[in-house]
Amino acid sequence: MRSNPFDDALTRVRPRLGRLATSFHFFPSIGSTNDYALSLVTEGAVVVADAQTAGRGRRGHTWFSPPGSGLYVSVVLTPARARIDARRATSLVTIMAGVALAEGIGQATGLEVSLKWPNDLFVARRKLGGILAESSGTAGSIGAVTVGYGINVSATAFPRELSDRATSLESELGREVDRSHVLAETLAALAERYDDLLAGRFDAILDGWREKAAALRGAFVSWTTADGVVSGQTVGIDLDGALLVRRGDAIERIVAGEVNWMDR
Repeated sequence: MRSNPFDDALTRVRPRLGRLATSFHFFPSIGSTNDYALSLVTEGAVVVADAQTAGRGRRGHTWFSPPGSGLYVSVVLTPARARIDARRATSLVTIMAGVALAEGIGQATGLEVSLKWPNDLFVARRKLGGILAESSGTAGSIGAVTVGYGINVSATAFPRELSDRATSLESELGREVDRSHVLAETLAALAERYDDLLAGRFDAILDGWREKAAALRGAFVSWTTADGVVSGQTVGIDLDGALLVRRGDAIERIVAGEVNWMDR
């Protein structure tokens, strides 16, 4: 590891970080920040890399992570410590992180970020970032959860062939963006929403998500089941963060899997 280029920005927000970033690990390059974070046991540990050689998203997708172009961050959380309903707190980790990141980016840049279930950050119709939550608990236990997130800061943070589907902070704002400031504000927002999670303030998290994802209510989606590809219209999320989709007269609950947003 080399000296941490984010030190000054983190020092400025230290009173707002609570449990987060008391253990901070910076790498010029690493395979995956999530992989390294999964080996840690310290609640609030933060891993940041300037580049990843094996970054990944959900369901084995590759996350393009070139040097100096984005934020590649992983944070170790322990939602099982929640004072009220640890199971539910754990199920809402990704939802909580999405709300926090949208709020933190807004605070740092003024940009309005929307959320798409379960783990994507969008501006208008283009993807700005994503979240990958992975459990490091052993079988039969909840254990720690590593929340990894990637945010495109400059246009070089995504391949040119994705330019019609991806965007970056600098592309949207038309100016340079200080990655350190965005990191500090997203971690501060994550610390605040993590406190909500541990205190059982689940309604505040769900209300925040619904506000940031309001444009997706009523969207048409498809997904694969044992019987083939089916489709329906979204009606929101439930109290555990599962996606609710109307198919005919029935409401189906989608907990995991690949969802295709047909009108986005």
